[in-house]
Amino acid sequence: MKRLLACLGTALVLAGCSSSGSDALAPKTVDNVDLKRYQGTWYEQARLPMFFQRNCAQSQAQYTLKPDGNVAVLNRCLTEDGEWQEAKGTATPQVPGKTDKLWVEFDNWVSTLLPGVTKGDYWVLYLGDNYSTALVGNPDRRYLWLLSRKPTIDQQTRDELLSKAQQQGYDTTRLIWRTPDADMPKTTK
Repeated sequence: MKRLLACLGTALVLAGCSSSGSDALAPKTVDNVDLKRYQGTWYEQARLPMFFQRNCAQSQAQYTLKPDGNVAVLNRCLTEDGEWQEAKGTATPQVPGKTDKLWVEFDNWVSTLLPGVTKGDYWVLYLGDNYSTALVGNPDRRYLWLLSRKPTIDQQTRDELLSKAQQQGYDTTRLIWRTPDADMPKTTK
């Protein structure tokens, strides 16, 4: 039942964050994302609140470039109860040949019944040196993820990501930061 509610919540949230992307006041994305370099594991350092992540203490995403140029997405969330929750999906370019703005659609019963309705914006706003950090958001600035290739980041990197998010007009006072490993339950399922 939890998984069903999580999938439904994901679908509703992503449908709500879809946008035409034509807003002149939208955040600026990076010029180009090399999806081959972008693939791999990213650890969420902080996020603006999202319904489907409400019980997540730590999250990570695994991106794998597919032969068709799309990206397989595997999001994992360790809940405060020490349980892993997963969601699989696909990211596709919003504009053919451009990789800075993607649509993400998760594989669940809602997306099967209503294809295209549950697509959410995934805009790459910033990439650190050697693809070590990233800021990802959506055009209306309701959602934001501060990502790193490492499970934890130092204060300087944290400050840099916060500054980049603020420059893009995101309200960083509402960010939810990952729970440190020491505070997490030792049981994983």
